[in-house]
Amino acid sequence: DKALAEARADISRPSLIICHTHIGFGSPKADSAASHGAPLGESASDATRRALDWHEPPFAIPQDIYAAWDARPAGQAAEAAWNEMFAAYRQANPELAAEFLRRMAGDLPAGWAAAARAMLDDAVAGAESLATRVASQKALEHLADALPELVGGAADLSSSVGTLTSRSEHLKPGTYTGNYISYGVREFGMSTIMNGLALHGGFIPYAGTFMAFSDQAKNAVRLAAIMGLRVVWAFTHDSIGVGEDGPTHQPVEQVSTLRLTPNLHLWRPCDTLETAVAWQSALESREAPTCLSLSRQKLAFFERDAAQVAAVARGGYVLRDCQGAPEIILLATGSEVALAVEAAEQLNAEGRRARVVSMPCAEIFDAQDAAWKESVLPAAVRCRLAVEAASPDYWYKYVGLDGDVLGMNSFGASAPGSVMFERFGFTVAHVLEKARALLK
Repeated sequence: DKALAEARADISRPSLIICHTHIGFGSPKADSAASHGAPLGESASDATRRALDWHEPPFAIPQDIYAAWDARPAGQAAEAAWNEMFAAYRQANPELAAEFLRRMAGDLPAGWAAAARAMLDDAVAGAESLATRVASQKALEHLADALPELVGGAADLSSSVGTLTSRSEHLKPGTYTGNYISYGVREFGMSTIMNGLALHGGFIPYAGTFMAFSDQAKNAVRLAAIMGLRVVWAFTHDSIGVGEDGPTHQPVEQVSTLRLTPNLHLWRPCDTLETAVAWQSALESREAPTCLSLSRQKLAFFERDAAQVAAVARGGYVLRDCQGAPEIILLATGSEVALAVEAAEQLNAEGRRARVVSMPCAEIFDAQDAAWKESVLPAAVRCRLAVEAASPDYWYKYVGLDGDVLGMNSFGASAPGSVMFERFGFTVAHVLEKARALLK
């Protein structure tokens, strides 16, 4: 108590209080691991009560203690005072009060649909070949004005991950206008703070780091999924395309690990449109966090008709098709979609029938109705090849025992990104080789 009083009195610096404690204090199992992971049992519980001079039966709370700890009257008074204050504020500032209630309810603003539409239209009209981390930043530029509740940040990687926009203002002591947090190199701390902001309400937190460093944030990401929080992580540099930084910075298993987390949406977009749709989905998913898997290198833009543009939001769709029923289906995500499209074009030119399915978000695709999934991946077409520069095992749920996966069965290496893709077989020639083997 003395230490706490001294620590609270010194407001000029933080304090560290070291307490020497006894695990299982007062019980026959005190100071042993046995008191940590197993129940005491009836006899040990009785002995503990006697040692602590406690004479009440199990689970009974004496009335004087119950009354001393009952916070309901004080809480009711505090709530009544707050409601009275807010009623006066609402009368004096009706628009601000309405905005406060909207944000705390988690509702998107009235102009959200128009803002989202403008973001998608810009992505389609631009038809730009961009790294998806850059496409993500462009999407955020559209969203910043429409969603004042966005609070961004990064783990000391703002210039690399594209989370800082022209509307971002760094959070500073003594002001209340900041909307961007410099978290420092601490992905876990960053992610727990994001969770806290979402739990408080009134904010939609997002932040970025490299995909390989999602491991450091994993516990907090998992908790966000358990609690169903609207939190967005922009995980960039999402494959061996990172290049010279080497295997420590080249994610292999991280994408699959995140996909295996229940109630979590993992988007790995292939171009600017899919990136914009990923952001729209993330902000509309009120009860599930979202991870964006974004490339460092430029990715080509794919032309689509109106139906295909709308289909992106369903998580998996036919990007390029053939005449008649397909003989083979090529599935891909992110930077590897371009390989699948070029390989399919060559196969179709040779008289084969190849379909390309882009699967930017498998979790959302899996949630679609059976008719949609059958239209994209007909059960009768068992000749399937998945292409993704990541751990391959996840994809067997789609390609089956008759199909094949071109993925990463090892860690990466240090070389330019183009050399890396060539070295590990992510080339059109290798996709064609595997596809032709399946067709035989």
